[in-house]
Amino acid sequence: MEETLVTGGAGFIGSHFVKRLLRADDIARVTVLDALTYAGHIENLGEAFLSPKLAFIEGNILDARLVDELVQRHTAIVHFAAESHVDRSFFEAGSFLSTNVLGTQVLLDAAMRFGVEKFVHVSTDEVYGPLEAGSATERDPLRPTVPYAASKAASDLIVLSYFHTYGVPVCVTRSSNNYGPCQHPEKIIPLFVTNLLKGKPLTLHGDGRHVRNWLHVEDNCRGIELVLRGGVPGEVYNIGGGTDLTNKELTGLILRECGANWEAVTYVPDRRANDIRYAMDWTKITGDLGYQPAWTFQDGLAETAAWYHSNPGRWAPLLRNPAAPVPEINLTAKTGR
Repeated sequence: MEETLVTGGAGFIGSHFVKRLLRADDIARVTVLDALTYAGHIENLGEAFLSPKLAFIEGNILDARLVDELVQRHTAIVHFAAESHVDRSFFEAGSFLSTNVLGTQVLLDAAMRFGVEKFVHVSTDEVYGPLEAGSATERDPLRPTVPYAASKAASDLIVLSYFHTYGVPVCVTRSSNNYGPCQHPEKIIPLFVTNLLKGKPLTLHGDGRHVRNWLHVEDNCRGIELVLRGGVPGEVYNIGGGTDLTNKELTGLILRECGANWEAVTYVPDRRANDIRYAMDWTKITGDLGYQPAWTFQDGLAETAAWYHSNPGRWAPLLRNPAAPVPEINLTAKTGR
């Protein structure tokens, strides 16, 4: 993996992964390909630009000519580039399908033509859909319920098909909810933290009983690197963090971390597409590759809140002048779901 192409490397998870990869002695070059949409920022890479091993290319994974030019010079691809915000997918499903499915196919075609040694496709636990009980294993069926998750499930299947049909050495990682410094403030943890910093209320959907597993971004990047180095082609690896919280429990922890109380919380009707619970079994990556999360949620939340408190210049402009605001449209279910 001496020369690795990282798509979406200026995004939240991708930038953390790039910095991690640059610290490895056996990595000779890391090239970031990023379209710098509203969620991708050159500032996320920060000190990474001090490394002579880093090259940055602004461009889109749908640009087949550019992708070909880059892929032929690299031995591995780690594919983060994606439209990823669930709420936006309700109103922009076409762009999610275009980037997440067709963009992935463009990369796969190039990987096949130029014989890359490893292709790691980064996905999400949301492809499994909601589970009332139990945990999804890598062999469980995909049952996405929202356009974002459906586009990721489709891209997962396309990726795996290129292994079975053409022998492209692909692996898929599926992680639970990531959090940490530098995340776009549209996501729930930075949204709640920054709202409290601005003195704005927090809005909790429904009764707050929706359950998510929380994974520090550095733990996810650790798992992805293990898959890049030792993952078996054609295999899927779930990456979890071990901290399951209802949204109400999460809100309480954020309030406590930020020195606020429940008077800052407003309850709003639940949206139609709000899966009640995600849960994954991640024993496979632990047993096969030795993965273990290192961050406790308490430490990770404290670090994250401190970063937003200390870096308003990084996130405040995103809220003052958002490039693509989510439309305010009522998606409350009439079915009682």
